[in-house]
Amino acid sequence: YHDASAFPLYGKCVEATSARYERLPKEFEGVVRKSMWDLGRNSAGLYIRFRSNSTQIRARWRSLSPRQYMPHMADVGDSGLDLYILTEKDGWRFAGSGFEWGGRDKEVKNKTMVSNMEPSMREYMLYLSLYNGISSLEIGVDEGAVIEAPSIDSPRSDRPIVMYGTSILQGGCASRPGMAFTAILGRKLDREIINLGFSGNAWLDYEIAEYITRAQNPALIVLDYVPNSTAEMIDERGERFFRIVRQAFPDVPVIFVEDPTFPHTRFDRNMLEEVTSKNEAQKALYRRLKKAGEKKLYYVDTEGMIGDDGEATVDGIHLTDLGMMRYVDKLYPVMRKALR
Repeated sequence: YHDASAFPLYGKCVEATSARYERLPKEFEGVVRKSMWDLGRNSAGLYIRFRSNSTQIRARWRSLSPRQYMPHMADVGDSGLDLYILTEKDGWRFAGSGFEWGGRDKEVKNKTMVSNMEPSMREYMLYLSLYNGISSLEIGVDEGAVIEAPSIDSPRSDRPIVMYGTSILQGGCASRPGMAFTAILGRKLDREIINLGFSGNAWLDYEIAEYITRAQNPALIVLDYVPNSTAEMIDERGERFFRIVRQAFPDVPVIFVEDPTFPHTRFDRNMLEEVTSKNEAQKALYRRLKKAGEKKLYYVDTEGMIGDDGEATVDGIHLTDLGMMRYVDKLYPVMRKALR
């Protein structure tokens, strides 16, 4: 076993976070709301890169919260790991997931993620837990096998994409970490994505806007906060939040995203009114900024965002893997256009 701290970690806005596998800096503790601080300790969007000629890859890790439990999300998604291998023909391909039966009650989890391979050198990407933290992580290989830093920069890390949003963006409720829509987009765009999803807490906090400005040379910023916000919140805070980011990155494209039209809006009139009012506020903010002369702004509306058959969520709001793929299909062409 080799301590994963020996290998590069990606998906962080800044390197100096409160702990290696966390997303917010130590100075945010006691400054941001406690709920956001706690969520910042989740390792959503973080991934390890390495290469090895081992015939098997194992993982041994400790979660911050051994008894993490969410009834609408698989254990491997909220507290597990996810391994991908880079192939010459098909790019990044899923190789195995990290979990143990009864794993919530085990202090240390130990899983063979892939085995019985030819002993040739391969590039690996190991996604970390979406709704839990990692206190320690080791990667296991054959005795005598080589394990070292990656030789290929993929997803490319020189111009990351910063995405800010809600529980859906954090990864709820993907079956495994690699199926979060931010992870899928990272593979499709071959670009490092910084996941600043804070479940239930995307309230346009100005501290997060300031934090986004600390990202190194971003290529694109995506603002996907509407599901957690209210129309009033967007009216009151949206422009200032954007201005903080825009002052730091005057030439970086910014994408505004609407709230998905959740399937129960077909029946729940109050929910339909809420989603409609929030999306109208988001569109009004976008138009106001455009009218003020802002350039390099893009917009993703709700139409067809998660399909029209009502089958893309686990609970009416949080996305299944099907929902994640549909979300990607909606965002991907806009993001490609913005990156060009």
